[in-house]
Amino acid sequence: MNKSEQINELATALAKAQGELENAAKSSDNPHFKSKYADLAEILNTVRPVFSANGLSVSQCPSFEAGIVSVETVLMHRSGQWMSSVISAPVSKQDAQGVGSAITYCRRYSLAAVAGIAQEDDDANSAVGHAPRRQEPQAVPKPKVTTQQVEHLRQAITVAGMSEAEWCASIKIPGLDSLPAEKFGGAMDYIKSQAHAA
Repeated sequence: MNKSEQINELATALAKAQGELENAAKSSDNPHFKSKYADLAEILNTVRPVFSANGLSVSQCPSFEAGIVSVETVLMHRSGQWMSSVISAPVSKQDAQGVGSAITYCRRYSLAAVAGIAQEDDDANSAVGHAPRRQEPQAVPKPKVTTQQVEHLRQAITVAGMSEAEWCASIKIPGLDSLPAEKFGGAMDYIKSQAHAA
């Protein structure tokens, strides 16, 4: 953070302003996350009148270099005292829209921090190109054949004159006990048909 040599008047005015400020309303929708957040306009509408009444003003200067957006936010007091800070964020989509989105995000985030107000930050992911997380459905393991069914399979394979290892390899399972229970009937029918064919 940079600041003027003295910030006593600025600090007094900021303390008074923060006592009057309320958190920005969550008036914008984020369709990706199905949530609301306070956009830049809402934060400006919340901060400007209170800052102005207390002799405070804000200037924000964006820059872009090597895929990084930076915004310097300067808080000034009518006395001439000031303080500033810089926030930076990577731009995932290297076009005008991606840069603009990152600048808006940095301005909103930095202004809220300087003003000392809270905001819902669900649109941050879109600014840096992150898709909303989706919960992957958990795979329910299929029941395997019982010990008794394994013995029936083994006997049928022997009667058919087949090799147990080769038969398991042909249907891509490591062993008879890995066969899903739902496939037991079909497997038995196939093995018996091979026995008749022989």
